[in-house]
Amino acid sequence: MNDVTLKLDNIQKAYNHGKPSEVQVLHGVSLQVAKGEVVALVAPSGAGKSTLLHIAGLLDTPDAGTVAIGGEDLTKLGDRKRTAVRRNDVGFIYQFHHLLPEFTALENIVLPQLANGIAQGEAEAHAMDLLGRVGVSERASHRPAALSGGEQQRVAFCRALANKPKLLLADEPTGNLDPGTSDRVFEALMDLVRASGLSALIATHNLDLAARMDRAIRLDQGRLTEGLAP
Repeated sequence: MNDVTLKLDNIQKAYNHGKPSEVQVLHGVSLQVAKGEVVALVAPSGAGKSTLLHIAGLLDTPDAGTVAIGGEDLTKLGDRKRTAVRRNDVGFIYQFHHLLPEFTALENIVLPQLANGIAQGEAEAHAMDLLGRVGVSERASHRPAALSGGEQQRVAFCRALANKPKLLLADEPTGNLDPGTSDRVFEALMDLVRASGLSALIATHNLDLAARMDRAIRLDQGRLTEGLAP
């Protein structure tokens, strides 16, 4: 069994290739996230953390280097296979919840499962279990507009874990919340991640939250260093 869930090796990425305005965003970034490990990714604005997360989640391709999930090199997969890996093996959480407004909290979590071939009853039971773990099961029948910001983000966490991924990628998942709500929602996320046993790479500006994860890495000027110190 492979104990490394995510492995990035010598990832390089630039924009505006061959032009005077070319910007090198990532300079040979290498990173491993072990099975069950929660890693904080700390970076100033514009440092390339979103680009790094998109490459790790197969939403973008590197100019050089390799991306492996569960020991399988995925760098050269075609679009259809990349989509299948994203659907089955990777969960995404963003700063804004991006819930579908016309569907209830429960339905937002059920829909990804139905798209993955899970039966309706099984999908609903799993969705209710996830909602219960983050303390919002009583809000299952409410649409996003009727939920608080913290409740919306908890539902988004559940949706990201609906298909039982190997890897969770989160980009400032509590960045749109006030400090008190952010702390409570982060605890709910950590409880959910620990209970699911998956690996997570979580980008945050909040150093207090970063210090509560298993370890932290800092991205600055396209390069990674271990720890929170600049």
